[in-house]
Amino acid sequence: MISSLRGTVLSAVGNLVVIEVGGVGFAVQVTPAHALSLRVGTEALLSTTLIVREDSLSLFGFRSAEELSVFELLVSVTGVGPKSALGVLEALTPEQIAAAISADDDAPFRKVSGIGPKTAKLITVSLAGKLRVTRTTPEAPATTVNAAAIADQVVTALIGLGWPEKTATQAVVEASASASADDLSTVPSLIRLALGRLGPAHAGGRTS
Repeated sequence: MISSLRGTVLSAVGNLVVIEVGGVGFAVQVTPAHALSLRVGTEALLSTTLIVREDSLSLFGFRSAEELSVFELLVSVTGVGPKSALGVLEALTPEQIAAAISADDDAPFRKVSGIGPKTAKLITVSLAGKLRVTRTTPEAPATTVNAAAIADQVVTALIGLGWPEKTATQAVVEASASASADDLSTVPSLIRLALGRLGPAHAGGRTS
């Protein structure tokens, strides 16, 4: 079992990052927000779990052991696969997940792509009393959520300008990797950097 990885970020695109450890690149599936927070060339530490299927070995990574624990509980619920569990962690913090389950409120889970009403209800019923999440300081999750929201707005803006979603997302990921904290904090700053990655030649070619 690979329980954690510490190494250099080689790439971070969409929900897939590659971490080099001892000369070996490990492909790790993460949430898009997590991928956006990782900068190419810097060191990262991920809590991980390896999911074995008949035809594949998939490594999933998380910011903390707490997120990993929540992920493993989610995939233990009938009807919740790894991708759906990642979707829940993209939409909700561990604290919000614990609160929803404690309140027997399945509405937040029904909003996640791939999770229907029946499965959402199963999550609250199956995990009742199983989550013991330690509350983190309010500043940390707020910063992460804000950065992810800004990145999403920039991708949407680029798509509106005519760029394909994949191209727009890649430009934002690359721009975020080299951006300062100030640049990541506002839409105009990040969109300027992303357009710099796309280049004027490409932008001009989209007018036809």
